[in-house]
Amino acid sequence: MTRKTAQLVRFGVSVEQDLLAAFDRWMRTTTHPNRSEAIRDLMREQLVRQRWTAGGTVAGAVTIVYAHHRRDLVGRIVDLQHDFQDAIISTQHVHLDHRRCLEIIAVRGTSGRIKDLADRLHALKGVLHATLAMAAAGDRP
Repeated sequence: MTRKTAQLVRFGVSVEQDLLAAFDRWMRTTTHPNRSEAIRDLMREQLVRQRWTAGGTVAGAVTIVYAHHRRDLVGRIVDLQHDFQDAIISTQHVHLDHRRCLEIIAVRGTSGRIKDLADRLHALKGVLHATLAMAAAGDRP
């Protein structure tokens, strides 16, 4: 399969000097080699956010840390995962210590469905921390 190479287009942007100085300071705290790469990444990030907001097909990861000794919690987590099996690609379970576990759930589906899963997991009593990391579903914006 051949991949189509994207054609680069140059364009000019006018910004206030203070804003550009702040951007350059921020950029030095990242791994971006130049302004063009930084701006491209910020543009992609906003387009992914738009897709999530618009309810399109998205991918991501739900990460939870929970107290695994909590009564019935593991069963409720598994039940939720079965209820959302259409959106779950895979899961990874990690034992952090004797009391806590980390679960990473790779997901793909509509943004509303993914957000619903993340919210339901987060609401379970005994879940200590939950995050939803958004990503594109693989196609270009």
